[in-house]
Amino acid sequence: MASFQPLRTKYSSLLRQFAASAKDLEILTSIPAESTPSAKTLYVLDSSFNPPTFAHLRIASTALLERLDPSSRLLLLLATQNADKPSKPAPFEDRLAMMELFALDLRSHLATTKANAASSEPTEEMQYIPAIDIAVTKKPYFIHKAAEIEACAFYPTPLEQVHLTGYDTLVRILNPKYYPPEHTLEPLIPLFSQHRLRVTLRPNDEWGSKEEQRAFVESIGRGDMEKQGAKREWAQRITLVDGRAPGAPSVSSTRAREATQSAVEDLDWLVPDNVRQFLLSEEPYSAKI
Repeated sequence: MASFQPLRTKYSSLLRQFAASAKDLEILTSIPAESTPSAKTLYVLDSSFNPPTFAHLRIASTALLERLDPSSRLLLLLATQNADKPSKPAPFEDRLAMMELFALDLRSHLATTKANAASSEPTEEMQYIPAIDIAVTKKPYFIHKAAEIEACAFYPTPLEQVHLTGYDTLVRILNPKYYPPEHTLEPLIPLFSQHRLRVTLRPNDEWGSKEEQRAFVESIGRGDMEKQGAKREWAQRITLVDGRAPGAPSVSSTRAREATQSAVEDLDWLVPDNVRQFLLSEEPYSAKI
């Protein structure tokens, strides 16, 4: 099995440099490295990547496959300070290494999917595979991350950000408790005036049915959250998409971590191939779950 130590060493060094710098966001790697950031639309997948899974791959690939042209690009973003989640169990350099491997898996998946869709009549559009950037940020809150991306000189302007989130994240974004001292949603006005959210529905006992989740976004459009500072037009900037197919097994980072300890064969359907090889070789979750 291939050694991933050089990859971990690279990101360990980059993380130390970032921590010592005054920057709040840094693009660490682009795949392919020689790609020019000329995109007009930046899809942003902000996650703990602990580890990256097929759920991450589905969220990113379904969004990217809607825009098969050089105007789109993907950013995988890791916050080194998270508002709600601790930094354990896998160290950040391991997560970044897996993010790079995940990016390779994702680009391979996109190429295969596009080739199958093109069949015998490939087009120039179908041959395009979006470039993927890997970045870290010191900002824990959503609106501040979006502002840092806007201010990042790496990307051209104007640039529309499309944040790929789950329904649970949407609820947190629209929770006034995260916006002190007034605790209103007015700080989100710049975000929704320029950018969009692509939200994967997650029906379950905690977050409700698909119908209830769709009704939540519809309530924004009716003005039900105006007292909290939300604007009706925000509903038009939120696209809801279905998640896993009915009956399909649940895929999560938690389940992948558990599989590394008790059912490694399950990694075949929980994580993409390069990520799986890293998990088996480096064992970042050994006795750390």
